[in-house]
Amino acid sequence: MEKIILMLGTFDSKGNEFAYLYRELKRRGSSVLTMNTGVLGATNLFPVHIPADEVARRGGVELSELRQKGDRGAAMAVMCAGARILCQELYKEGKIHGIVSMGGGGGTSIATTAMQGLPVGFPKVCVTTLASGDTSAYVGSKDILLFPSIVDISGINRFSRLIISRAAGAICGMVATDPIVDANDQPIVMLSMFGNTTACVEECTRLLKDRGFESLVFHATGGGGRAMESLIKEGVAVAVLDITTTEWADEYCGGSLTAGPERLDGPGIAGIPHVICPGCLDMVNFGAMETVPDKFKQGDRKLSVWNPMVTLMRTNKDECAALGKILAEKANASNAPVAFILPKGGLSILDCVGERFWDPEADRALFDAIHEHANREIPIVEVDANINDPVFARRAVELLMEIYHS
Repeated sequence: MEKIILMLGTFDSKGNEFAYLYRELKRRGSSVLTMNTGVLGATNLFPVHIPADEVARRGGVELSELRQKGDRGAAMAVMCAGARILCQELYKEGKIHGIVSMGGGGGTSIATTAMQGLPVGFPKVCVTTLASGDTSAYVGSKDILLFPSIVDISGINRFSRLIISRAAGAICGMVATDPIVDANDQPIVMLSMFGNTTACVEECTRLLKDRGFESLVFHATGGGGRAMESLIKEGVAVAVLDITTTEWADEYCGGSLTAGPERLDGPGIAGIPHVICPGCLDMVNFGAMETVPDKFKQGDRKLSVWNPMVTLMRTNKDECAALGKILAEKANASNAPVAFILPKGGLSILDCVGERFWDPEADRALFDAIHEHANREIPIVEVDANINDPVFARRAVELLMEIYHS
């Protein structure tokens, strides 16, 4: 089957650079479909198959209107939306098998917004001046390869030729390499894990394997939670065992590892069973001690230096009660089977008898809020054990199987 690479970019301002990329893709025998996201014009250096006016129109505004207004920010938003919609349609119709782009700030934003609408595993390469520092806004929860441009993408020279040529080779190689499909692949259960719940998740993974399931484990560090939610919505999993919902503590208290307010929404949207556990909701994550907000350094707040770069703060009763209500409301909103499992012996390694975050009153406030606000038909199981005790993992897997087979 012919493999087609979509070359997307601002052909108005970087026509020469994209012309070189186009030639490099063709030199490697690739078929190329082109999409112009440049508002101010196009190019005659190579065929333009999807013009900018079509991209703008799919973004909800005519190109002539964008040009007349002259608002760069508004134009960027429209072209981002239009490019994403068109890329999703091309993928679903089987018309593209990889995507490549180049850009500075604006071009990278449009390209990666479009790429984020494509599934994990679909080849995505973007040569960019922004492939360093915090790239989370560009990568999102997808496997986008940001290829450092080294020099600005402005003209063809000995360095840009090298980088663009290598990027062309990368996307061509990715498209030409078919993933290995194993006929013995088992249905997937997704789990969330933190260092403080590792023992629990490892035991759950072992038990799930014995029952014929493959486990995908995501580190609950913000990006991990977002990636898990994204893949759930894509229909990758058959169930979710959400052992570690700590990202909600960071979302509520202003910590550094939030996964956003959509965390826990995925299973309901996908219509798959979801067991929710308040794992590590006893802690909020900050960076080094000096990054902890002053308001939390006062009074009797429990702070613990986990390592030189991470400071943990124990959630108090009020915060736990608020978090319990949030979890209950998320469960109530789901149209799929959902259940809670609560570890009465503590939410983490640090939250057990004799450890620094042991606070049964705060945990009880969290549990009581879940009981109070969750719909009556939602099962709530309390286990007299710490979250990392094997008995808790066994009961969590049993509960997931109960609602999975219900």
